[in-house]
Amino acid sequence: MPELPEVEVTRRGVAPHIEGRVVRQVVLRRDGLRWPFPPDLPQLLVGRTVLRTGRRGKYLLVHFEHGTLIIHLGMSGHLRVLAPGIAPEKHDHFDLEVESADGQRQVLRMKDPRRFGAVLWHDAADGELEHHVLLRELGVEPLESGFSGKLLYDQTRQRSTAVKQALLGGDIVVGVGNIYASESLFRAGINPKTPAKRISLARYDKLAQAVREILAEAIVQGGSTLRDFIAVNGQSGYFQQTYFVYDRTGVPCRVCAAPIRQIKQGQRSTFYCVNCQK
Repeated sequence: MPELPEVEVTRRGVAPHIEGRVVRQVVLRRDGLRWPFPPDLPQLLVGRTVLRTGRRGKYLLVHFEHGTLIIHLGMSGHLRVLAPGIAPEKHDHFDLEVESADGQRQVLRMKDPRRFGAVLWHDAADGELEHHVLLRELGVEPLESGFSGKLLYDQTRQRSTAVKQALLGGDIVVGVGNIYASESLFRAGINPKTPAKRISLARYDKLAQAVREILAEAIVQGGSTLRDFIAVNGQSGYFQQTYFVYDRTGVPCRVCAAPIRQIKQGQRSTFYCVNCQK
């Protein structure tokens, strides 16, 4: 599944092609994905100008004066910017065609083979976007000033769950998915099985710093090339070339040469080094 870096890479790739441009056509090729498409989406968007793009966790936000288009890539979705007239392929479910001031048109096309993604609309008349049902329970953004070791420490004093599960929960900090949680815990030297409430403030300071560094590095490197993810321009990310633990079961640790171990936590694979992570 695309995680925060992949969604941010997508947002940065999309932004120059749609921001400030007028929507000329909206194409819905099925009734919906994970949830139904808003049936009046073409009427809502055609003729309107895209003000800016944004991101909240793993949700891509396309802001208009009268509301916000909320896009989630699901398990296997991705967005591409194409020239008009290119025939859709199988699993191409949504098009947003825009026109620039000089008359040039481009198409933002969403492909989602497994159909776990979403294209939804939040009308400004319905209140603040942060109160939308999909966004209101999300934790702080890890790349913004509200995220810190003290936040992690304060929010986990009563949590017996493993620290990796606390990171993945999304209610404390948002967007730190399986890959980047494993890599961040390695960099901070924390065993992913440690109960969250047993970790000291000093160690949470290290973890918060590791999360920020790992996510920033992944964004710069175009994210990770996952089985079902490619960037807007069709190019691959290459952060996976620098993994220290994720998907390296049995391979020698890059630091101490001990074999990387793999366990299951909450039905997800966790990778760690028993020597480097205490």
